[in-house]
Amino acid sequence: MFSITVAAVVFGVVFLAELPDKTALAGLMLGTRYRASYVFVGVAAAFLLHVGLAIAAGSVLALLPHRLLQAIVGALFLGGAAMLLFKKDDEEEEVRKPADQSFWKVSGAGFMLILVAEFGDLTQIMTANLAARYDDPLSVGVGAVLALWAVAGLGIMGGRTLMRFVPLRLITKIAALVMLALGGFSLYEAIAA
Repeated sequence: MFSITVAAVVFGVVFLAELPDKTALAGLMLGTRYRASYVFVGVAAAFLLHVGLAIAAGSVLALLPHRLLQAIVGALFLGGAAMLLFKKDDEEEEVRKPADQSFWKVSGAGFMLILVAEFGDLTQIMTANLAARYDDPLSVGVGAVLALWAVAGLGIMGGRTLMRFVPLRLITKIAALVMLALGGFSLYEAIAA
């Protein structure tokens, strides 16, 4: 059964974690070079594939005993929070310009860039953790996909403007604090259960 609450929590966590990520910057860069709708189609398809893989991994994790699962999820969330708090700013990745501006070339470039850049990324791991934690693949999948699409849309359409008003470090710290809270809550549940 679909839970709006779970989808909303997942949306918030994934959105905040993905916003300062290099893929938002890559979307911004592609969006400034090519037709935005073509870029978004490719990026959206890649994110959909990544969320599907993460949900599958999370569903496997959900088969573990509850206490062990909560301990693993808690530790992974704390690790993710540490990664956000202590990561160094990456240089923007160079993206080769497609030879023409056709739909297939531009959307293919966006798809391939995100497919490679996001594989094993923090938000993919977080999505798997959330799928295991809530044992609700549909709600987690919808929340994660919508968050990733929202970040991609912001990056493609107006990333520069957003970053003028909201410092990247603040966004990163908020995402890390949310992950710390989820990690602490999961560990508490593992110990108290």
